[in-house]
Amino acid sequence: MSGTVSAGRDQETLKNLIGGRWETAGVTEFDDVFNPATGEVIARVPLSGGEVVDRAVAEAAKAFAAWRDRPVYQRSQIMFRYKRLLEENKERLACSITLEHGKLLAEARAEVERGIECVELACGITMHLQGRNLENVATNVDVEMYRQPLGVVAGICPYNFPAMIPLWMFPVAIACGNTFVLKPSERTPRTAVLLAQLLLEAGLPEGVFNIVHGSRQAAARLLEHPEVRAISFVGSQPVAAAIYREAAAHGKRVQALSGAKNHLIVLPDADLDVTLEAVVGSAFGSTGQRCMAGSVLVAQNRVADEFLEMLIERANNLKVGSGFDPETEMGPLIREQHRERVKGYIAKGEQEGARLLFDGRRASVPPQGFFLGPTIFDQVHPDMTIAREEIFGPVLSTVRVETIEEAIDLVNRSEYGNGAVLFTQSGKAARQFRRYANAGMIGINIGVPAPVAAFPFSGWKKSFYGSLHVNGLDGIEFYTEKKVVTSRWF
Repeated sequence: MSGTVSAGRDQETLKNLIGGRWETAGVTEFDDVFNPATGEVIARVPLSGGEVVDRAVAEAAKAFAAWRDRPVYQRSQIMFRYKRLLEENKERLACSITLEHGKLLAEARAEVERGIECVELACGITMHLQGRNLENVATNVDVEMYRQPLGVVAGICPYNFPAMIPLWMFPVAIACGNTFVLKPSERTPRTAVLLAQLLLEAGLPEGVFNIVHGSRQAAARLLEHPEVRAISFVGSQPVAAAIYREAAAHGKRVQALSGAKNHLIVLPDADLDVTLEAVVGSAFGSTGQRCMAGSVLVAQNRVADEFLEMLIERANNLKVGSGFDPETEMGPLIREQHRERVKGYIAKGEQEGARLLFDGRRASVPPQGFFLGPTIFDQVHPDMTIAREEIFGPVLSTVRVETIEEAIDLVNRSEYGNGAVLFTQSGKAARQFRRYANAGMIGINIGVPAPVAAFPFSGWKKSFYGSLHVNGLDGIEFYTEKKVVTSRWF
């Protein structure tokens, strides 16, 4: 049965996936899903309440016993089939992302590729689940350690990566033997439905994977439900902190990926042409709506004027428009309310005394949709609002420094610690930065230092709440618990 996502119809009503059935039973409220490039409504999403969550968790719990007993090689084979289906449907998924999020089609394709990397990690579950043993720890006594699934686990996702972030979560969780309840963002829910349709086509048994569409009420019930053992969350810092506190208070494991304020440090010896494109891509790619976006340009004084001149010229020629147009370089923001929020930050920067070099509010953008041009500030003080708070839009604030030590100190003073980047040709400076910058994901001449799925997405400080990150071996550890058996045989 379809989750009612197709290429040929508009304003479809999406459905929840519960126990292998697509339905809207028990839902009385719905919200609109927009195309941010036009402002048009493209679908309706159910705003499910606690009763719907309870049914989804019950189905997941019912499916768990049989699924955990499914041989690990069979679970792995389902992931291999799923990977093949995702690869065959890459363009369909990318178009869905661009339609409901607005990012460039090229960015959407890259997102799907990064999501498939996570499924590749799940395909290798037969290696990752292996335990350890130690023979003869005492006379005729052996010790073995096994990794076993938790049970029902859940994921609560943001709007900005409708495919990649869910794929961070459920493939590894399911491959480990858990069953899963996904709450996609109500702003970008269509892509999650496509992911689920392909997963069922890959042969996943009913009830192992479930989708509950909704907003705060659905999320709150997942946090408190006694049969949900673990919560994976990605979102803003205040919400992540609240999710962490609430879920932990109910005895759950939590990985809550949070906000960011990422720094892009440019030294005078950097290759400025390469650096320019990397900074533009980092600051304005995906319209700045990602936790790895570079939002503070830290320019050493000797290179600041030259580099800002290049950056302004590039911004002036940057084409803003529909993500489906191959000439477009930056798409829209997700909603009109968010566009107004970002404009408010630009006004705040002016009020606090920053020098506005390029004003995205006055840029040439399409008249329809939720567009805003790139914005560049100079003479930003580290204590200004635009230098401290996550804006989640195409706003780049420039702070000038004299030394690499001053730049590193600026990174370390931030309450966030997601990513930080250095552009240089000096191995000495790069090593100093790599060693002493307090951020979990470091880039050297890389604009967006998001690691591949084999490594953890390792935010620090207020960019992450929990102890085990998504992806890599951290992901395997998060979705399993260790059982140690000590035995003696006579």
